[in-house]
Amino acid sequence: MDMKDLEKIRKDTSACADVLFLCSAGSSLVPEPVLQAQTDFLKLEAKVGGYRAAEMEAERIEHCYDALAQLLNCGRDEIALTENATVSWNMVFHGLGLKPGDRILTAQSEYASNYISFLQLRHRLGIEIVPVPSIETGELCVESLNALIDERVKLIAVTHVPSNGGLVNPAKEIGKVARAAGIPYLLDACQSVGQLNIDVEDIGCDFLSASGRKFLRGPRGTGFLYVRGSMLDRIDPPFLDMRGAEWVEPDRFEMVSNARRFENWEFNYAAVIGLGVATDYALSVGLDRIEPRTRRLAAELRQQLSSLDGISVHDMGASPCGIVTFSHASVGTDEIAAQLTKRNIMISISPNKSTGLDKVRRSMPAMIRASPHYFNTGAELTRFSRELGVIVGNRKDRRN
Repeated sequence: MDMKDLEKIRKDTSACADVLFLCSAGSSLVPEPVLQAQTDFLKLEAKVGGYRAAEMEAERIEHCYDALAQLLNCGRDEIALTENATVSWNMVFHGLGLKPGDRILTAQSEYASNYISFLQLRHRLGIEIVPVPSIETGELCVESLNALIDERVKLIAVTHVPSNGGLVNPAKEIGKVARAAGIPYLLDACQSVGQLNIDVEDIGCDFLSASGRKFLRGPRGTGFLYVRGSMLDRIDPPFLDMRGAEWVEPDRFEMVSNARRFENWEFNYAAVIGLGVATDYALSVGLDRIEPRTRRLAAELRQQLSSLDGISVHDMGASPCGIVTFSHASVGTDEIAAQLTKRNIMISISPNKSTGLDKVRRSMPAMIRASPHYFNTGAELTRFSRELGVIVGNRKDRRN
């Protein structure tokens, strides 16, 4: 990515002039075209009402499916739009029809919301949850996964990139195991879509859930679900309305023939249009450029943080991505976050409860999560490390 491209991208990201933004793993900055598209639709709604506005902008609304299909390398009929990634994930998980004694294979780094759903069905139905061991660098051990496959396993569900660090689980290798065994494979790509080049055909997942607000730089309150066409009839949506099904006779309904059976009727169409524009924007920049730049910036930040006294970087993985987590030996995470915010530096806190198994396995503290993205610069990372050094240094001086 040359400087001219970066200047254009930063101009489209006006907040870069005012804040040092390192929170794309939480809720990233939307590019100006996304903001403009949403604002234009809201103004149209104010003039003609929501129904007429949706009719007038039907082509732009439908384009969101095309853009996401291009992003993931799938068909537009394999995409469902939802309120968020959690709704997407749960539409599949709670629609699988799991039974007592069925086993789920998952990762040690699995995200809290997903694991809570596992525990809910264990309590309700008596399913079994089997966390697959990790290799030394933290990724799920594919050899162990393969060894655990038997007739009791009815789902492999893995978070691609956990919330609490740069680890990237081997999604493609997991897909090979799942396909060979004929076991449904659900990939939570909430933190990977928008920063990594995601190809569902290459990965081999049957289902993929993701959020619009994170590295994809879309609006909050948007999510989407990929469902492989051949798997559509293996999932019974947990709930249906007149969006996902048609009431054809007084005592009979028929589900729509595509992934929209997992949608419900009411949409924030301004956000849907914004999500489509955000996806177009990412595609125009190119994931082949976004991924290496984001990884490189994160690696540079880890190196700088490692040189600061008292700072521990907690990321794992043989090839970490754009999430960097760290803590300080004596200065509390809340205090560091508050001091950074006063300096117009936007980060987030990764609570240790977000990945409960990893918390226990590694005795994880609450951490600062800094997530650079392709619009960030090396100068911003240097400033971040310098300001952080002042914050922890000042605290040490007061204690002395």
